[in-house]
Amino acid sequence: MNQIPMTLSGAKKLREELEYLKCIRRPEIIRSIAAAREHGDLKENAEYYAAKEQQGFCEGRIQEIEAKLSNAQVIDVTKLMPRGRVIFGATICIEKLNEKKQTYRIVGDDEADFKQNLISINSPIARGLVGKEEGDIVVIKTPGGEVEYKIINVAYL
Repeated sequence: MNQIPMTLSGAKKLREELEYLKCIRRPEIIRSIAAAREHGDLKENAEYYAAKEQQGFCEGRIQEIEAKLSNAQVIDVTKLMPRGRVIFGATICIEKLNEKKQTYRIVGDDEADFKQNLISINSPIARGLVGKEEGDIVVIKTPGGEVEYKIINVAYL
């Protein structure tokens, strides 16, 4: 399987979620199943079936996180020397020509959250910015047409 690029913070969040699911959520679900079994007839026991469904979701998520972490290529941009070039993990301040400045951080697919200004490495804007340098004018193809941005600053936090 291909390696999945991930920032240090993204890998940390996944490890924390995995720890929570294994150490807290899984035992809670097991206790719920045990309590539901004590109510008797399992054929008409909605609590039992709900707990079993939760168990399935929890175990599926655990497997998904473990697979992602095993295939993760964790990139620490603070240890790279990119010299003003846009790379994975960089925080970029861009300005849409004649509009306000925007700041984004390029992250892995699982970490992306546009509301927090975290954009996926596979998004059109990130693909258009990667490899460019501070001061460059970049034309990004979007569903609404082409948009020009100027790269104001590139930081490696």
